[in-house]
Amino acid sequence: MRAWLLSLVAVVLSGCASVAGSRDVNIDTLAQDYVRLALEIDAHESGYVDAYYGPDEWREAARRNPRERGALKAAADRIVADLASLASAGGGQGQRARVMMANASSARFRLDMIDGKRVPFVEEAEALFALRPKLRPLSDFEGALARIEALLPGPGPLSERVGAFRAQYSVPDERLADVMQAAIAECRKRTAAFIPLPTGESFSMTLVNDKSWGAYNYYKGGNQSLIEINTDLPVSIGHVLVLGCHEGYPGHHVQGIFNERNYRERGWAEYSIMPLYAPAAPLNEGGADFGVDLAFPGDERLKFEIEVLYPLAGLDPKMAPAFETLRRATSELDGALLRISQMQLDGEIDREQAITLAQKYRLASRDVAEQSLRFDAAYRSYVINYSVGEDLVRAYVDRHGGDQKARWAAYVRIMSTPTLPADLTQ
Repeated sequence: MRAWLLSLVAVVLSGCASVAGSRDVNIDTLAQDYVRLALEIDAHESGYVDAYYGPDEWREAARRNPRERGALKAAADRIVADLASLASAGGGQGQRARVMMANASSARFRLDMIDGKRVPFVEEAEALFALRPKLRPLSDFEGALARIEALLPGPGPLSERVGAFRAQYSVPDERLADVMQAAIAECRKRTAAFIPLPTGESFSMTLVNDKSWGAYNYYKGGNQSLIEINTDLPVSIGHVLVLGCHEGYPGHHVQGIFNERNYRERGWAEYSIMPLYAPAAPLNEGGADFGVDLAFPGDERLKFEIEVLYPLAGLDPKMAPAFETLRRATSELDGALLRISQMQLDGEIDREQAITLAQKYRLASRDVAEQSLRFDAAYRSYVINYSVGEDLVRAYVDRHGGDQKARWAAYVRIMSTPTLPADLTQ
């Protein structure tokens, strides 16, 4: 991916050197131009901006009088060209310019998508997220299915047997709020042991339904978040800590705190906004997914579930080891759903075939499989940011050894410095 970005720099410089060279190029001014661009894109595609805590007048101006998409594309091209001249210089400013240039390039492509442009799944992902996913064939996952079959032998489809087993571990609706609050509190405690959190930071949580996703964090600024948990489908006791770490600590809530800190303390205007489709997405989603293993290394996750979450949910803690065995076995299927998403979005299979494959390789009920397709329809290649992003973040942190302080420091570095997905491979 570094080679891809350098080639983009070269192309832009060769085509626009005379234009960029004829005016003063200031990175802080370009950062403000980029923020205004993103805010105006949101006027054309509601939800493009996931969070914003910059000047209110910028947002209001974008809402009142957004430029037409053709003008926004021209503005994005100009920002990319001007940033290219700074990115090629290297150093700290050069790195900041590289990241911002990739952001503006992503925004430019998103404008094309709003106008109806479609490219193959992997190309779309690379254009939006500066990360080209490597997809495995579904045949790679047959061995994992065989091992899960051995764990739960019996008649009927394996997905139904797994579904019946998992149903025993669903958190009762009347206990879900308390269980989630306890999980997030523990995630926060463990995160605060390695990351100083600002005074007064907090979140509120609410239960919702009729969503294509399982949970969502809305970072509100001022170190505050709203976390929504979707209750359309049962929430498994084994998924509670994943949600707590992903949406809260050290995931999206903490990521929002660091983004806002980069804006308010460093004056980096580009961090005042968090577009949904940007090269930060694999770092944010992947880092949030990895957060549970960072906060609960080794057997600490299972230990906390047994001692706290199972009793709070009214479930027998003696059931926990069996669920943990299945959880580890089914983790070998990670990546299968990504291939199914690619096949369906690229038109290689139809919706019904995608549901059947999701039931088989995700070991899911039809309802769960249909929910994953609803997500794909709404967010398309965004799905890469979870498993591919997690692999990227995990490998980066693992290279820093087994010492917990070093691992947390590596994680913080991703949030606190201008970083592209390709930078984690260096």
